[in-house]
Amino acid sequence: MNRSPSTSRRTLVKLTIIGGSKGTGAQLASLAQAAGHEVTVLSRSGQGPEGVRLLIGDAGSPAAAAAAVAGADAVVVTVGGSKGNPRHRAAVTRTVIDAMKEQGVQRLMVQSSLGAGDSGSLMPAPLRIAMKVALAKPLADHNEQEAAVQGSGLDWTIVRPTGLTDKEPAGSWRALETGDSGTLRGSIPRADLAECMLGLLEDPASIGKAVGVSS
Repeated sequence: MNRSPSTSRRTLVKLTIIGGSKGTGAQLASLAQAAGHEVTVLSRSGQGPEGVRLLIGDAGSPAAAAAAVAGADAVVVTVGGSKGNPRHRAAVTRTVIDAMKEQGVQRLMVQSSLGAGDSGSLMPAPLRIAMKVALAKPLADHNEQEAAVQGSGLDWTIVRPTGLTDKEPAGSWRALETGDSGTLRGSIPRADLAECMLGLLEDPASIGKAVGVSS
């Protein structure tokens, strides 16, 4: 379902996106800026949407992570995998968590994947089995990443999308937590996922929740 704006949402002024040079992170950066947030993007390439504050650096570096999250109201981690490090997402996320604690930043959102953690129940059985085989290494990385987030003591939200596409956004999506009735399948345009993430980020009711998302 497409979540409607909540009257209890709080205003986030400064948002840092770790890995916002492309993909969902870049889409989120653009949406957040358009919504009036002050956006900082940290990436190794130093690239990102026009108008945001760009920092060049490796988010796995404590110094780079600390510089990126300093003064932020919220941090979003959207980093992908790395050929040279099968636990890249988890390593970066742990570094960001440590930096947030040092800088006194409490709000964290992490982009994971459907199939990670306890979210297998939200998938049709054949798809769940196929993902365990085909995506075993990425899911192991996400599992470690999610464990770090859930044990961080921060105000966290985990977003678990299905397959991501660059199709035109539909403007709607389905969001389920483990234990909800129904299943998620297929894919979701990155632009729709970014809009969903921004809404969840602004909604205090999403704190402490892991949400699966698909079209």
